Amino acid sequence: MRDELILLNRARALDEDALTEIHNQYYGEVYRYVSFRINDAQTVEDLASEVFARFLGALQDRHAPQNTIRGWLFGTASRVVKEQYRKQKRTQLAPLDESVPSQAIGPEQGVEKNMALEDLRDAMADLTEEQQHVLALRFGQSMPIREVAKLINKSEGSVKMLQVRAIAALTRQLSEAEVSK
Repeated sequence: MRDELILLNRARALDEDALTEIHNQYYGEVYRYVSFRINDAQTVEDLASEVFARFLGALQDRHAPQNTIRGWLFGTASRVVKEQYRKQKRTQLAPLDESVPSQAIGPEQGVEKNMALEDLRDAMADLTEEQQHVLALRFGQSMPIREVAKLINKSEGSVKMLQVRAIAALTRQLSEAEVSK
């Protein structure tokens, strides 16, 4: 924690080495967090970069985080994802899968896998924002409950309950989707 505060103070002074260190240290985590909630790799990259652009802007405007870089970055990542969802709802574009099919799985398995992922993403979109945030941090970032609780300013019990309810809702929605097929 002390090292993070020292790094944050250097970043407030716009020290290029500190900014580079922050980017190198946290970009992968922010990218994984966003990718857990957004399906398109290019969009994930753009949104993760947007988080760091906002961090730099906050430093320049003297609105930098006071005591935690990581918490500020994940909070901003959450807001950037919300903004993306709002933008997607307005445009309603169908995603194009441009990946090259693997030789390991056949087309039928590929379609089934894509459909399962799409069903999961659709089911996750129906969860509350808090539930999505908890699942993304717990499973996308492999964060322990204690750290998630600290990051979102909730008790550990609240985080556990959000996680349980989210998983139950996902299970119910995916079961209903399977039955209706």
